[in-house]
Order: sequence, then structure tokens, then C-alpha cells
Amino acid sequence: MSLKFIALSGTTGVTENFYVYEHQNDMIIIDCGVGFPETDMYGADLVIPDFSYIKENVGKLKAILITHGHEDHFGALPFLLKEVKAPIYATKLVAGFIEDKFGDYSLDDYIINVFDPDKDVLNINSFRVYPFRITHSVPDSVGFCLETPQGKVFHVADYKFDWTPVDGKTFDVRKVALLASKDVLALASDSLGSTTPGYTGSEKEIEARIEKIVREAKKAIYFTTISSNISRIQQAINVAKRQERKVVFIGRSIDKKAAISQNLGFLYYEKGVVIRPEDAKEYAGEKLFYIISGSYGQVGSALYRLSLGEHEFLRIKKDDVVIFSSDPAPPGSKQNVDFVVDHLINLGADVHYYDLQEDLHVSGHGSEEDIKMLFALVRPKYFIPIGGTIRHMRSYKNLAELFGAKNGDVLELMPGEIVEFQEGKAKKAGRVPVREVLVDGLEVGDVGKVVLRDRQILAKEGIAIVLVQIDLNKKRLLGTPEIISRGFVFEKVKRGLLISAGKLLERELMKKKLLDRPVVKAVTRHTLEKYFAKKIGRHPMILPVVVEV
Repeated sequence: MSLKFIALSGTTGVTENFYVYEHQNDMIIIDCGVGFPETDMYGADLVIPDFSYIKENVGKLKAILITHGHEDHFGALPFLLKEVKAPIYATKLVAGFIEDKFGDYSLDDYIINVFDPDKDVLNINSFRVYPFRITHSVPDSVGFCLETPQGKVFHVADYKFDWTPVDGKTFDVRKVALLASKDVLALASDSLGSTTPGYTGSEKEIEARIEKIVREAKKAIYFTTISSNISRIQQAINVAKRQERKVVFIGRSIDKKAAISQNLGFLYYEKGVVIRPEDAKEYAGEKLFYIISGSYGQVGSALYRLSLGEHEFLRIKKDDVVIFSSDPAPPGSKQNVDFVVDHLINLGADVHYYDLQEDLHVSGHGSEEDIKMLFALVRPKYFIPIGGTIRHMRSYKNLAELFGAKNGDVLELMPGEIVEFQEGKAKKAGRVPVREVLVDGLEVGDVGKVVLRDRQILAKEGIAIVLVQIDLNKKRLLGTPEIISRGFVFEKVKRGLLISAGKLLERELMKKKLLDRPVVKAVTRHTLEKYFAKKIGRHPMILPVVVEV
């Protein structure tokens, strides 16, 4: 029987990683991540993979394997486990993050099997899975070698070759080389850095740059990074300790991730180095080092509120230093972070951020030379780029061709596309229908194109609510319709415009011999849409409210 690889999502976007391996009646999932809404997804909170195929084949599902502790690789698990049940396999730190995530969703019916990548082998029906350590921007990250009846497949999500990682645990090159010593059928691996020349820098390089800024600072320090970037948080704590500053965690996500990491032995600091927020008032600003959440400018985050002067107990003072140790990579985040940076500068802060090219962040994704090194280690017959966009897939293909890949050896996949492996050969074998699934508040999948279109109209054009009274018995109009508007016309012209529109609508409705709700609504929309377009060139949402008296 053939082996199938299905990229349900995670090949044409940087986030929402979700991949399926299937052999006979056995299916495993690798990663289950969220995506982030684009600017035209008005009001949506998250984007998650389409689980339809999994639900249709739930009897085959044997396990869910998670590669590392970033939301775009595990954040959709609560939504999946509300639909299907399967054991989860993860390293210790990742398991801690997952359990915390499940607590946020009041999910308690789950099984997490914690494995040690240095010694454990996972026997999952027809799959024998060998995990191995890789280096990334979050500790305890792994790749997988899947031994299947059709051959070995390596799955290496986000990675780079960092020989001086903060936690001292390097990419397990020896284990990969041993696993790849015999013919490897395929490699599915991170393509995001394929357009960047050279090797990606080490996390270790960042610490000295942070310390230089902190050493020269005379006021309070506010340091922000991704809450799951435990290595960067460790570096910040190291710097704060050497500069004799007390560390204060600010923001729910930073506080929780740091607590989990310390409890599990992935974040180290001596007693007294970190203090509670309520104790910070006992110290002068020059003795404080705040590690604060909101590096992507998330609305409502601690840093966002601080930039607006709306934080519960913190205020930016002149010459306070703010350090961004992250890049605004997720869709839509650049505009939000720029907003926060501008407001912090306006409050008098000395802001060190991405555009200043101070190298305060280094990518967790391997560049061209890292990708070539992985190719040389694994030497696969077939290559599958994942975790990037279409342009990254094409650059990845170009790199693979340097290693002898020929036409058909690199499989660039659109969401839902299937690769079938049989007797050492690979081919595309159709596509699973997939769609974008949006999470809006507590609801999943209810935000369709109609809802988004309505939100777009409301955001750009505003709304006109039209109150029309009709005689219940005579089916005739009672008085001039009243129009209330929001968000589509200047106040100084609003009153006259709405009065004129109401009188025009009254004349049009009076022409009808009998009025009922459908007729009133149809005439109202048609009349006012034409009138507003002609008078002010706008197309507000028209919302008729019919009252029968």
C-alpha cells in the first residue's frame, strides 16, 4: 500500500502548519497550528486549518506529533480536539505549553505523551518515528524521521543550524546522519529562509547587543519579544542580572510562558532576580528591567496599553528604553507595531526597534546555506518545501536542483494537495478540498464571505438605519421615514442629506398601492443606494427597520 503525504495547510502561508501522513488504515498528523487573520478578515481572531478530511477519516487517526512550541505549530489543537480524539506526542516544554493552552479553552479530555528526543522511539502502528533535536528560536524543538513500509521520510519544520544555542543543545547532526545513512525517500522541510543568502546567525550573538543598550541606559528598560522565545527571555534575564537590575514580567502570555519554562527547567534564574510587579514600586527606574508582552503590537497587550498611557500601573517616562527583540513577521502585524513604536517615541521613550538595523533579533529559520546543509545530511530522493510561501517554495526548489534534483523531484504543493509514494516513486495524486476556517470570538467557521463583506462595508462605508412605519390594515405608509446614520457622512452635511433622503424614500413608497415588509425593504435599499451614490459617492449598508402599526 502507498504512503500519502497531505499538506492540508502550511505550504503557501508562513503559519497554520498542518500535515498528514497516511498508510493503509493509519494516519498521523504533524503539527496543528493557527494562522493570523489578514487585514480584510474584519473581526476574525484566528485562522485555523480545515479539519474536514480528518473528521471524515477519524477511524484512521492514530497520533498527533508536535515539532515545537510556537502557536503556528500547535495553537489549533484545542479546536481539533473538540472534533476528534487522538494522543498527542511532544517534548517536555512543548507539552507544558499545550497543557496551558488547553486550560484557556477548558479542555480536559486529552492525552499528551512526553518523549525524550535523545533516546525515545515512537511506535505508532505502521509508523516507526525517530525524533531528533533541532535548533530553533524556542528550546526543545524536534524533527522527525518516519520509517514507513515505503521508506524513510524526514519531516523538519522550523529549524536552523545554531552551534552556540542559548540552552547549549545543538542540532543533533550525528543522529540525523545515522538515520539518513541508508536511502531516504523524501524530506519535507522549512523553506522560509530559502531567499536569504548565507547562514542564519546564532541566538548567542544577540545577548551582547542587548547588554550594550542596557549598560548605557539611565532609566527603566522595557524589553519585548515573542512570549514563546524562551531563549531570548533567558538572555534578557542574564543581561539584567549582570547590570544589577530586577526583572519584572508584565503581561499574561510572557508571565505564563516564563513560569512554565522555569518549572520545567528551561528558564534559569536565581531567587531574587525576578520580582513581582507589585514590588517594582520599591525600586528606582534605573534598577528595573521589564520583560513585557506585545512584541507584535497586539491590540490590548501590555505594551500596546503602555504606549497609549492606559496600562493599569505602568507609565513611560522620558528616556525610558524600549527594546524590540523581534521582527513583525505575521500578516498585519507591521502596521500594529509601527503604531506602538510611534506612540512610545511620542511619549519620550528611547525605542530600539526593527527598522534601526541594530541586529536585536535573529531568525529561527535556516537561510540558504542551512537548507543546503540539511539537504547534504539527509540526501533525499524527493523534496517537499513547507512553512513558507509560493516564492519560498520556488527558491527551495532552485537549491534542491543544486543537489541533483530533477523535474518532478521537488513537489511544490498547494493547500490540500496529496503526494503518493509507492515503490520508491512519488507523484501528485489529487487534492483534498480545503477552505479557510475563521475563529471569531467563541465561534468557529461561522464567519463566511457574506459576514466579512458586510464588515468591510461597515468599516469603509458606514451604515444607514431606516425606520419605516406602515399601517398594518391599510398597508400604507405612515409619515416620513426616519434615517439614522453612523460612519459615512460629515456631521455638517448629515442632517440635510438624511432629511432629503427620507422625503425621497417617502415619495417612492407612496407610489406603491400596498406595502408589506419585503416591498418596503426592497424599495428602501434600491432608492437609498442610488441616492447616496449620486449625492456623496458612498455606498453605506442600508438597514431597513419596518414597524407595522
